[in-house]
Amino acid sequence: MTWYITDNRADAVALHDIPEVSYAEFHADLDARLGDPRYHVAHYFALPDGDRMRFVCLLLDDAEHRVLIASHTMEYYDEGVLPSLTARHPALHPFERDITERYGIRFDGMPWDKPLRFPADGYDRRRSIDSYPFYTMEGRSLHEVNVGPIHAGIIEPGAFRFICNGEQVLHLEIALGYQHRGVEAEFTRTENRLRQACLAETVAGDSAVAHATAFAAAVEKLTAARLPEALEIERTLALELERMAMQIADTGALSTDVGYQLGQVACEALRTMTINTTQAWCGNRFGKGLLRPGGTDHPLDAETTEMIRRNVREIARRYDEVRHDLKSSPSLLARFEQCGTVPREEMLRIGGVGQAARASGVERDLRASHPWGCYATLLGHEPIVKRQGDVMARLMVRCREVLQSAACIDTLTARRAEIGFDALPQPDYATPLAPRSLAFGLIEGWRGETCHVVITDTAGRIAACRVKDPSLHNWMALALACRGEGISDFPICNKSFNLSYCGHDL
Repeated sequence: MTWYITDNRADAVALHDIPEVSYAEFHADLDARLGDPRYHVAHYFALPDGDRMRFVCLLLDDAEHRVLIASHTMEYYDEGVLPSLTARHPALHPFERDITERYGIRFDGMPWDKPLRFPADGYDRRRSIDSYPFYTMEGRSLHEVNVGPIHAGIIEPGAFRFICNGEQVLHLEIALGYQHRGVEAEFTRTENRLRQACLAETVAGDSAVAHATAFAAAVEKLTAARLPEALEIERTLALELERMAMQIADTGALSTDVGYQLGQVACEALRTMTINTTQAWCGNRFGKGLLRPGGTDHPLDAETTEMIRRNVREIARRYDEVRHDLKSSPSLLARFEQCGTVPREEMLRIGGVGQAARASGVERDLRASHPWGCYATLLGHEPIVKRQGDVMARLMVRCREVLQSAACIDTLTARRAEIGFDALPQPDYATPLAPRSLAFGLIEGWRGETCHVVITDTAGRIAACRVKDPSLHNWMALALACRGEGISDFPICNKSFNLSYCGHDL
């Protein structure tokens, strides 16, 4: 089968250059490739295209740093069904469920044919989150426990249905889709690129930099923009600061869940110091307003660069002390080790990404497999991988990544000072986008693989935007992690992933 082959640094591709093949050919080829761990799907979606439906797949080759793109079509009003790929490759389940939910297209043999998001513009308006078809098990010794969708903390809604035998969890099903946000559609309702960039920041508030970077990368491919090294450095600094802040926050939250107060208060202080560093740079502690297509409104100067370098060094020094304390706490180790284990084989099957996948031995990190910007030039990234796949492994990956990010920031700030502080380009909100084209932004955010796919119409307007937050894959990993554990271990399993409700409920 023919694929269009590109990489994470190339410009947009014209829609007519993306091969169209029969579904039978697509199914057979993708089925064969997904049997090899080097391949995984970054995105797979359908879009109306005149009187037909066009399906587009972005397949990543992690060994050769390639992005393979292909498509297949069907008549818009065709009542037929397509053979499911999920039946053989569970990692495809969110994509096939999304296509069914949006357009009513059925996949024969789909083993998990349930709603994914309950979008406001879904195909079947009769379906409601209030009647989600939870899995049930019969047995006199079994009981069900429902947590959510409204939670005790100020967090987003999501329902967790446990089936338990006594205290032991036999099955966990997670139902999301309580927020009908319509984020993707909003990208098409305005031609104001500043508004679109601001919208990208809101996909998941704790990943504002990651999503803004992914959207900016896609737009810049559509304008064939060439960014100066200084701007690439500043974007990478922002990403790594966000990574540090959130991994430190999760370290503190995990400490809280087991009553380890030293870890909690130390990480709260260090996380505050990290996000205050970002705020001192751009005026917003989450980095909103910092990432814009083509340029920046907050260029670094010598004083701010030195402030970032100095603060990050101090944060890393103090956090490393916390890391050693965590590793030497018997009570913490007793709770975290061998708890919430997801084996490598299962993580591969469900398409897990980010630090959660790397904690299970899946070396999946776009900074190494599909590098862009400074990761392709200045930084030689080595993914941090653990094998145990338990809560402790996920914590230790976080700890190591905080220190790794600090080292990257030290290198980046040194290089930023070395090349000088000449004026950087202002954001570009006016350059026309390539018409009838597809561009993608692939970014390794702190949670993992973040993907924005932007498609333009004949006039160069954004006709569709498809967003994938890393949580899309990893919710299933959380469900697997809880099997066989005591229900009281759910909070620490949940926090060891710390997935995004709003990143899922687009």
